[in-house]
Amino acid sequence: MTDTPHDNAHYMRRIRSFVLREGRMTPAQQRAFDTLWSRFGVDYRGAPHDFSASFGRVAPLVMEIGFGNGEALAWASEHDATRDFIGVEVHGPGVGRLMNALAQRDATNVRLYKHDAVEVLEHEIALDTLAEVRIWFPDPWHKARHNKRRLIQPEFVALLASRMAPGGLLHLATDWQAYAEHMLAVMESAPDWRNDIGPGQFAEKPAWRIETHFERRGLKLGHGVWDLLYRRV
Repeated sequence: MTDTPHDNAHYMRRIRSFVLREGRMTPAQQRAFDTLWSRFGVDYRGAPHDFSASFGRVAPLVMEIGFGNGEALAWASEHDATRDFIGVEVHGPGVGRLMNALAQRDATNVRLYKHDAVEVLEHEIALDTLAEVRIWFPDPWHKARHNKRRLIQPEFVALLASRMAPGGLLHLATDWQAYAEHMLAVMESAPDWRNDIGPGQFAEKPAWRIETHFERRGLKLGHGVWDLLYRRV
């Protein structure tokens, strides 16, 4: 029997792809939640969200899952003003930092969730609505006993496909070769996705993915970087 998106998401909720280590928020980050959440935040309600109402327009929707400190998302929203951006991150300090950065330039095309991405996708994102999803440098869970926690799994990419508009782009990136090979194997076997470069091929780094602090740290450690681009068929 084929799994439904609901079944897939139920599976993913049982095995979390993240450990919530909040860390200590700075006073500025806490003030962002106190004063800016109503402007940039989306409260998880468990029902499809009307993003055209939130943004005040109808535009292609780009989601970044696990945006970390938000530097790539802030840059993208500023340099791609014709599209609207949805960021999803569970760690509060990064969300607070990004809200402050967005407020400094009076951004209008970004909304943020502080919530589990699987639950956001399952309940808050309507079918066939996303133009692009970006998952850059997710936790590689490199120990063999933890591989099951990796976000990129068949069940998850099937859920993603159900929320993506036909022809929509999924952009993955990692600095762990073993995870890159895992991602490639999962995506090449996924019936709803087609490699935008060619079967079994990694992509050159696209211009829209800026080099972030996290990536620079990996490069200093001698890690390579692998990009994967897939289209929803």
